[in-house]
Amino acid sequence: MTRYALAVDVGGTKLEAALVGDDGTIVEGSRTRRPTGRDADTATLDAAIGEAVAYALAALPQSADLVGAGIGSAGPVDRAAGTIDPVNMPRAHGFALADSVRRAASAVLGRDVTAVLGHDGGALALAESWLGATRGARAALSIVVSTGVGGGFTLEGAYAPGASGNAGHLGQVRREGGLTLEEIASGPASAAWAQSQGWAGATGEDLARDAAAGVAIARRAIERSARAVGEALADAATLVDLDVVAIGGGFSRVSDDYIDLVQQALSASAVHAYSRRTRVVRSGLGDGGPLIGAAALVLR
Repeated sequence: MTRYALAVDVGGTKLEAALVGDDGTIVEGSRTRRPTGRDADTATLDAAIGEAVAYALAALPQSADLVGAGIGSAGPVDRAAGTIDPVNMPRAHGFALADSVRRAASAVLGRDVTAVLGHDGGALALAESWLGATRGARAALSIVVSTGVGGGFTLEGAYAPGASGNAGHLGQVRREGGLTLEEIASGPASAAWAQSQGWAGATGEDLARDAAAGVAIARRAIERSARAVGEALADAATLVDLDVVAIGGGFSRVSDDYIDLVQQALSASAVHAYSRRTRVVRSGLGDGGPLIGAAALVLR
């Protein structure tokens, strides 16, 4: 009998829920999303989770074995307490996310459902190691470059959460001028920088369109983001001795050569031969990776 997990992914722009089978397949018709954003608070998140969980669980096959709920969230997270303090949702600090998902799922199914929380970068790393671009890697980092920048590690295929469950918060490392990587390289930060240089667009999608059309400022914003990410990855590769980095997230698709630009910056910045050998690849799971990884927290 196929085992299923309820997967919930909470980010700075949206939250998603779906059912995932023990082969990593997202159940057709179970995936749904709700908006989050900087104004999201504990009440709006709780309501959105209730709606999304009910929608996803409505697709659970009869007599199926639901083993639990796995949750990947923007962090920092407190895995022991089941709470979150997301950088991009300040009004949601202290939200008891694991309990919210547990209550919502238990109410739908009429029985107690176990919920396991991890941060979203760690969930992505677990998914990529299981079914994606870092399978077989001895030491891997998987990151997202999107509204925010985050990541997670796997060592010999096993999720490496760190002491508190927050290992991999690449977006909060400091770079030029005391800014964090996220404040330089994320989609919103890149658009804001381009605007400061006289660009008239507003979003990462606008940057992609204008760069493809030959607008120099838009192209420079993309190159600036990729260079900052690559230099931060050179540091991570030096510290952890990585053999591969997988990159996903919406802004990582802003140009066809974004991954190549990151690789070039990593190779140019890394001091040692072993860190220069670190490969940068595109995520193998696309936008399904975070949900698959959240499910893996209870399926694997």
